[in-house]
Amino acid sequence: MASPSLIATLIANPARPALTEEALRCASSVLAGASVRLLAEGVAAEFDAGGDAAAVEARLREALGGLALDVAVLPAPARRKRLFLADMDSTMIDQECIDELADFVGLKPQVAAVTERAMRGEIAFEPALRERVALLRGLPLDIVGKIIAERITLTPGGRELVRTMRRDGAYACLVSGGFTLFTGPVAAMIGFQENRANRLLTEGDALAGAVAEPILGKEAKRDTLRELRGKLALAPEDVLAVGDGANDLAMLGEAGLGVAYHAKPAVAAAARVRIDHGDLTALLYLQGYRREEFAA
Repeated sequence: MASPSLIATLIANPARPALTEEALRCASSVLAGASVRLLAEGVAAEFDAGGDAAAVEARLREALGGLALDVAVLPAPARRKRLFLADMDSTMIDQECIDELADFVGLKPQVAAVTERAMRGEIAFEPALRERVALLRGLPLDIVGKIIAERITLTPGGRELVRTMRRDGAYACLVSGGFTLFTGPVAAMIGFQENRANRLLTEGDALAGAVAEPILGKEAKRDTLRELRGKLALAPEDVLAVGDGANDLAMLGEAGLGVAYHAKPAVAAAARVRIDHGDLTALLYLQGYRREEFAA
């Protein structure tokens, strides 16, 4: 019997299981009676499929319309990835760090509005970052520790994702258009081996209102992926990347599997896979992991 060319995966949010028996029967019917493989009861399952991936995905989405389920149809080979790159703000953590910094100078609404436009791709990332950082001049450095301790929350599923992939030999890099003052501690909390981000300049014990050049933006994220892929002698299909903003698009496009995670509309539309409902463990289900295989 020939091996399937595609795998169709259905994923719900573990906090709100929505993968019912009826949904599974509906998906099986769309896929010509394909048998289901449960990855997590009520949360994730996969089916063998064939044909055109985009067409199969469209049929599944139409049939399952109205259900809080993510749908992905991907090539069956090379499912387990060996390099993982992730954005930080609004991806691996729930916040935008620059917006939290701005809150301490009473400018969070103004800065957040610029952040949103930059992440949607409506304005260029680099000048928007310089503009926002300039507003932070004089902010004491010890505010960063306070924000990390009191305001930063890790996105559900992130630790399981990174630790499971690392256990199985993958290399994980946190690559952010944010700041090293945050990526260092966050990378350590989650389990990344490496982190790259922008460096805020300082004057004594306060922020100088400037960022070191060159700024790590869209092209730098993509270039980081290429560099690490070459260093590890990997093929494009061995790479998984995830992000939510316009400055992630080049990185997502370069990865064998680029995932838009609860992303801005333009990013979700452009990415190969979009996760709108699941948490970050969705990226493990996309690789064929069962819930019991996750690292503790």
